[in-house]
Amino acid sequence: MTITLLVMAKAPVAGQVKTRLGADIGMEYAAELAAAALLDTISTCTDFGARRRFLALDGSLADAVRGHELSSRLEGWTVVPQVGDTFAARLVAAHAQVPGPVVQIGMDTPQVTPVDLGVVAAGLATHQSVLAPAVDGGWWALALRDPSCARALGQVAMSTEHTYADTHHALVEAGLSVGGAPAHVDVDTVADAELVAAMGSGEFSRTWARHPNRRTA
Repeated sequence: MTITLLVMAKAPVAGQVKTRLGADIGMEYAAELAAAALLDTISTCTDFGARRRFLALDGSLADAVRGHELSSRLEGWTVVPQVGDTFAARLVAAHAQVPGPVVQIGMDTPQVTPVDLGVVAAGLATHQSVLAPAVDGGWWALALRDPSCARALGQVAMSTEHTYADTHHALVEAGLSVGGAPAHVDVDTVADAELVAAMGSGEFSRTWARHPNRRTA
Protein backbone atom coordinates (compact mmCIF):
# COMPACT_ATOMS: atom_id res chain seq x y z
CA MET A 1 0.00 0.00 0.00
CA THR A 2 1.46 3.37 -1.05
CA ILE A 3 0.73 5.84 1.71
CA THR A 4 0.49 9.63 1.44
CA LEU A 5 1.50 11.56 4.55
CA LEU A 6 -0.30 14.82 5.24
CA VAL A 7 0.77 17.21 8.01
CA MET A 8 -1.52 20.02 9.14
CA ALA A 9 0.59 22.83 10.59
CA LYS A 10 0.60 26.48 11.52
CA ALA A 11 3.66 28.60 10.79
CA PRO A 12 5.48 29.12 14.12
CA VAL A 13 5.08 32.87 14.44
CA ALA A 14 5.13 34.36 17.93
CA GLY A 15 1.65 35.32 19.11
CA GLN A 16 -0.04 33.24 16.41
CA VAL A 17 0.84 29.71 17.47
CA LYS A 18 0.63 27.81 20.78
CA THR A 19 -0.96 30.84 22.44
CA ARG A 20 -2.37 28.79 25.34
CA LEU A 21 1.13 27.60 26.16
CA GLY A 22 2.52 31.04 25.42
CA ALA A 23 0.28 32.63 28.06
CA ASP A 24 2.35 30.75 30.65
CA ILE A 25 5.86 30.71 29.16
CA GLY A 26 5.87 33.66 26.75
CA MET A 27 4.83 33.83 23.11
CA GLU A 28 8.39 33.88 21.75
CA TYR A 29 9.32 30.72 23.61
CA ALA A 30 6.04 29.04 22.61
CA ALA A 31 6.85 29.78 18.96
CA GLU A 32 10.32 28.27 19.40
CA LEU A 33 8.74 25.12 20.79
CA ALA A 34 6.24 25.03 17.92
CA ALA A 35 9.08 25.29 15.41
CA ALA A 36 10.93 22.48 17.16
CA ALA A 37 7.80 20.32 17.21
CA LEU A 38 7.26 20.89 13.49
CA LEU A 39 10.90 20.03 12.73
CA ASP A 40 10.53 16.77 14.66
CA THR A 41 7.28 15.98 12.85
CA ILE A 42 8.85 16.62 9.44
CA SER A 43 11.79 14.37 10.36
CA THR A 44 9.50 11.56 11.52
CA CYS A 45 7.42 11.72 8.37
CA THR A 46 10.52 11.80 6.17
CA ASP A 47 12.02 8.85 8.03
CA PHE A 48 8.77 6.93 7.58
CA GLY A 49 9.72 6.71 3.93
CA ALA A 50 6.51 7.68 2.16
CA ARG A 51 7.29 9.12 -1.27
CA ARG A 52 4.22 11.37 -1.18
CA ARG A 53 4.47 13.95 1.60
CA PHE A 54 2.25 17.02 1.87
CA LEU A 55 2.30 19.93 4.32
CA ALA A 56 -0.90 21.97 4.57
CA LEU A 57 0.35 25.22 6.07
CA ASP A 58 -1.52 28.04 7.79
CA GLY A 59 0.67 31.12 7.40
CA SER A 60 4.10 31.69 5.91
CA LEU A 61 7.45 30.19 6.87
CA ALA A 62 9.08 33.42 5.72
CA ASP A 63 7.83 35.04 8.95
CA ALA A 64 8.36 32.01 11.18
CA VAL A 65 10.83 31.06 13.88
CA ARG A 66 13.49 28.83 12.22
CA GLY A 67 11.66 29.44 8.95
CA HIS A 68 14.70 28.94 6.72
CA GLU A 69 15.55 25.67 8.45
CA LEU A 70 11.98 24.45 8.15
CA SER A 71 11.91 25.31 4.45
CA SER A 72 15.15 23.45 3.80
CA ARG A 73 13.85 20.36 5.60
CA LEU A 74 10.79 20.31 3.34
CA GLU A 75 12.75 19.37 0.22
CA GLY A 76 10.75 16.67 -1.55
CA TRP A 77 7.50 17.78 0.10
CA THR A 78 4.51 19.45 -1.51
CA VAL A 79 3.45 22.51 0.49
CA VAL A 80 -0.12 23.76 0.07
CA PRO A 81 -1.96 26.55 1.90
CA GLN A 82 -4.73 25.77 4.33
CA VAL A 83 -8.11 27.01 3.12
CA GLY A 84 -11.29 27.44 5.16
CA ASP A 85 -12.85 29.45 7.97
CA THR A 86 -12.68 26.67 10.58
CA PHE A 87 -10.09 24.02 11.30
CA ALA A 88 -12.59 21.34 10.30
CA ALA A 89 -13.07 23.05 6.93
CA ARG A 90 -9.32 23.30 6.47
CA LEU A 91 -8.96 19.58 7.20
CA VAL A 92 -11.54 18.73 4.55
CA ALA A 93 -9.88 21.02 2.00
CA ALA A 94 -6.40 19.63 2.69
CA HIS A 95 -7.52 16.01 2.29
CA ALA A 96 -9.18 16.93 -0.99
CA GLN A 97 -5.77 17.89 -2.41
CA VAL A 98 -3.94 14.63 -1.74
CA PRO A 99 -4.05 11.12 -3.22
CA GLY A 100 -5.06 8.25 -0.97
CA PRO A 101 -4.64 6.33 1.09
CA VAL A 102 -3.56 9.06 3.48
CA VAL A 103 -2.25 9.31 7.04
CA GLN A 104 -2.75 12.81 8.45
CA ILE A 105 -1.19 14.20 11.62
CA GLY A 106 -0.62 17.61 13.18
CA MET A 107 2.45 19.28 14.68
CA ASP A 108 1.52 18.91 18.35
CA THR A 109 2.95 15.41 18.93
CA PRO A 110 6.71 15.68 18.33
CA GLN A 111 7.24 12.41 20.21
CA VAL A 112 5.49 10.37 17.50
CA THR A 113 7.83 7.94 15.72
CA PRO A 114 7.83 6.29 12.28
CA VAL A 115 6.69 3.11 14.06
CA ASP A 116 3.64 4.97 15.39
CA LEU A 117 2.81 6.15 11.87
CA GLY A 118 3.23 2.59 10.64
CA VAL A 119 0.68 1.32 13.16
CA VAL A 120 -1.85 3.88 11.94
CA ALA A 121 -1.16 3.10 8.28
CA ALA A 122 -1.40 -0.66 8.88
CA GLY A 123 -4.92 -0.22 10.21
CA LEU A 124 -6.09 0.69 6.71
CA ALA A 125 -5.56 -2.92 5.66
CA THR A 126 -8.65 -3.90 7.65
CA HIS A 127 -10.54 -0.60 8.10
CA GLN A 128 -11.64 2.23 5.84
CA SER A 129 -10.35 4.73 8.39
CA VAL A 130 -8.16 4.85 11.49
CA LEU A 131 -8.51 7.41 14.27
CA ALA A 132 -5.77 7.72 16.91
CA PRO A 133 -6.86 9.36 20.17
CA ALA A 134 -5.10 12.10 22.09
CA VAL A 135 -5.13 11.98 25.88
CA ASP A 136 -7.04 15.27 26.15
CA GLY A 137 -10.06 14.00 24.20
CA GLY A 138 -8.90 15.00 20.74
CA TRP A 139 -7.03 12.91 18.19
CA TRP A 140 -3.48 12.97 16.84
CA ALA A 141 -3.82 11.02 13.60
CA LEU A 142 -6.48 10.25 11.01
CA ALA A 143 -5.98 7.74 8.21
CA LEU A 144 -8.37 7.31 5.30
CA ARG A 145 -8.32 4.94 2.36
CA ASP A 146 -10.25 7.59 0.43
CA PRO A 147 -9.28 11.17 1.39
CA SER A 148 -12.59 12.52 0.09
CA CYS A 149 -14.24 10.85 3.08
CA ALA A 150 -12.76 13.63 5.23
CA ARG A 151 -15.81 15.66 4.24
CA ALA A 152 -17.59 13.82 7.07
CA LEU A 153 -15.57 15.99 9.47
CA GLY A 154 -16.88 19.28 8.11
CA GLN A 155 -19.23 19.96 11.02
CA VAL A 156 -17.12 18.46 13.81
CA ALA A 157 -16.00 20.93 16.49
CA MET A 158 -12.25 20.66 16.87
CA SER A 159 -10.10 21.32 19.97
CA THR A 160 -12.69 20.17 22.49
CA GLU A 161 -12.58 17.43 25.10
CA HIS A 162 -14.94 15.34 22.97
CA THR A 163 -13.45 15.92 19.50
CA TYR A 164 -12.29 12.30 19.27
CA ALA A 165 -15.75 10.96 20.14
CA ASP A 166 -17.45 13.39 17.74
CA THR A 167 -15.03 12.58 14.92
CA HIS A 168 -15.43 8.84 15.48
CA HIS A 169 -19.21 9.26 15.37
CA ALA A 170 -19.02 11.30 12.15
CA LEU A 171 -16.89 8.65 10.43
CA VAL A 172 -19.26 5.87 11.47
CA GLU A 173 -22.28 7.90 10.36
CA ALA A 174 -20.57 8.29 6.97
CA GLY A 175 -20.50 4.51 6.67
CA LEU A 176 -16.81 3.99 7.40
CA SER A 177 -15.28 1.28 9.53
CA VAL A 178 -12.95 2.87 12.08
CA GLY A 179 -9.77 1.30 13.41
CA GLY A 180 -7.81 2.48 16.43
CA ALA A 181 -4.24 3.22 17.46
CA PRO A 182 -2.42 4.01 20.72
CA ALA A 183 -3.12 7.35 22.40
CA HIS A 184 -0.56 10.16 22.57
CA VAL A 185 -0.24 13.40 24.51
CA ASP A 186 -0.42 16.53 22.40
CA VAL A 187 1.27 19.67 23.63
CA ASP A 188 -1.11 22.37 24.83
CA THR A 189 0.07 23.13 28.37
CA VAL A 190 3.27 23.36 30.39
CA ALA A 191 2.52 19.95 31.93
CA ASP A 192 2.08 18.46 28.44
CA ALA A 193 5.35 19.96 27.25
CA GLU A 194 7.23 18.67 30.29
CA LEU A 195 5.89 15.16 29.72
CA VAL A 196 6.49 15.08 25.97
CA ALA A 197 9.99 16.56 26.27
CA ALA A 198 10.93 13.77 28.67
CA MET A 199 9.91 11.16 26.09
CA GLY A 200 12.41 11.98 23.37
CA SER A 201 15.72 13.45 22.29
CA GLY A 202 14.63 15.53 19.30
CA GLU A 203 14.41 19.26 18.66
CA PHE A 204 11.44 19.71 20.97
CA SER A 205 13.18 18.07 23.91
CA ARG A 206 16.36 20.08 23.33
CA THR A 207 14.46 23.36 23.00
CA TRP A 208 12.52 22.69 26.19
CA ALA A 209 15.63 21.74 28.13
CA ARG A 210 17.66 24.85 27.33
CA HIS A 211 15.12 27.35 28.68
CA PRO A 212 15.41 27.79 32.43
CA ASN A 213 12.09 29.66 32.63
CA ARG A 214 10.12 26.80 31.15
CA ARG A 215 8.33 25.96 34.42
CA THR A 216 6.93 29.41 35.12
CA ALA A 217 3.31 28.13 35.14
